[in-house]
Amino acid sequence: MCIAKRDMDCVYEAYFESNNFEPDDIPKISAPIWIFGKEYNALNDIIKIRQDITSKLWFTYRKNFVPIGGDDGSVSDKGWGCMLRCGQMVLGQALLFLHLGREWLWEPETKDTTYLRILRKFEDSRQAPFSIHQIALTGVSEGKAVGQWFGPNTVAQVLKKLIKYDEWSSITIHVALDNTIVVNDIKELCHIKDQSTKLLRINWKSLLLIVPLRLGLSEINPIYVTGLKKCFQFKQSLGVIGGKPNLALYFIGCIGNEVVYLDPHTTQRAGSVNNKETEDEIEVDLSYHCKYASRMNILNMDPSVAVCFLCKTEAEFNDLCQLIKDNLIISEKQPLFEITLEKPKQWMTTLDTGIEAAEASVLGMPEDKRIDSDSEFEIL
Repeated sequence: MCIAKRDMDCVYEAYFESNNFEPDDIPKISAPIWIFGKEYNALNDIIKIRQDITSKLWFTYRKNFVPIGGDDGSVSDKGWGCMLRCGQMVLGQALLFLHLGREWLWEPETKDTTYLRILRKFEDSRQAPFSIHQIALTGVSEGKAVGQWFGPNTVAQVLKKLIKYDEWSSITIHVALDNTIVVNDIKELCHIKDQSTKLLRINWKSLLLIVPLRLGLSEINPIYVTGLKKCFQFKQSLGVIGGKPNLALYFIGCIGNEVVYLDPHTTQRAGSVNNKETEDEIEVDLSYHCKYASRMNILNMDPSVAVCFLCKTEAEFNDLCQLIKDNLIISEKQPLFEITLEKPKQWMTTLDTGIEAAEASVLGMPEDKRIDSDSEFEIL
């Protein structure tokens, strides 16, 4: 092992051992664990697994931030913002992968300017493009009042709107309709247009693909478990936005019949990382990284989910389509979703409107039993 690599491992070992207890985050079994398409051995790679998990951005409830929507607005999202925070996590991870690479790892001493720039985009302020303020206020256009619970589809639609106003991120979001990935629609979206001729060029704008699904009525149908687990194994994986009834969670991987997730239900003080020069700013940065992930049986997930993928290039998108065909369609009795070159003729021309996208069907159920993907999530 090189000295630099050993030094980094020592930093992580000290960081993880500071609480002087043995966590139950990763089962002590010799089995493969998948985190965003990367395979580890759960028994032999525990330090590497924790390094990887801790490097993900962890967005949680915050308190004492600038009021949302005016002086009388909310100063905390505790009790209602968990799905909004999960949306931040999936977009934040997409930006880390895109601008820093899938192998990039965070350390407590990290001051990488690109990393800090990404993090500032999600801070709890009115100016940050992907802040809780921007997401909550944009949710009003999706029929959600500030303080009202979002479902996976709603947060996807909101992120799709917000990403258009941040050119630096260099990413586009497509939310699939009715469990179907329409290849030509996505390629038209991602191929950059020449502004003078309005013609498509071969240049590809990176794609965050979100597929809202219902995998059952009140609980996940076991027929979808194998396919859902395979999604975590694709190299394009960005995890799954979902949860368990009434609690939103961000699922980042799986091991056996368990899913690994980051939980936003921790309330922390709001603050800014700025350039990470003061002790206070360093402490704020630490608060965006979770030492230990959690896990649960996959059948305990709420059936309303959104599966997410990142395709930096057209070749990666083509590869994803082939992986889906081979692993989720041909080999499965009941596919998670479908792929088609052109949009089905029966679809209306308003394919990408929020109203239609919200009508994601319950897989395998007759049309009269379909329910909106947000209806199961309410504040207790």
